Amino acid sequence: MRPAPGEVLHFSEDPSITSFVPHVAATAQQPEAYVWAVDVEQAPTYWFPRDCPRVLAWASARTTVDDRERVLGPGGGARVHAVEYTWLDRMRTVRLYAYRLAADNFGPMGEPRPFAMVATGPVMPLGPAEEVGDLFALHAAAGIQLRVLPNLWEFVDAVAASTLEFSGIRLRNAAPRRT
Repeated sequence: MRPAPGEVLHFSEDPSITSFVPHVAATAQQPEAYVWAVDVEQAPTYWFPRDCPRVLAWASARTTVDDRERVLGPGGGARVHAVEYTWLDRMRTVRLYAYRLAADNFGPMGEPRPFAMVATGPVMPLGPAEEVGDLFALHAAAGIQLRVLPNLWEFVDAVAASTLEFSGIRLRNAAPRRT
């Protein structure tokens, strides 16, 4: 599930949204109110239940061969998403929806590389919510490894110490660090 040219997507477990109004997200690090969406590159970041903790890692031009093989693994492709075992059932059963929104209402958020698209005014969906479908199949079709771990923190530490690019989302919902 990716946006078509001229579109961005908003993912939600609520299929009945008729208008998106800017708000300050509970986890926001900035005080401005936004409508949040993602472009084609960032869409896979949200192929998860909303509150699912996840770590995303991908190779870039600065990634070393050693880090690529150590973290992504041989033949592993250029991207891996990791979740905890406790989220597997939720990933199998969640009903996730995507709303298509006109991209010209949005601007990039994040430097030097945008991690989201934001709008500062109300936005209407271009049509009804579309069910995203099987999250595992989406990952497979996109060639993204989906790694399942008992605990995310060792992976977070390994990726942060590597030359891979990475993001952690909803980590406050992850199991505690092991001591």
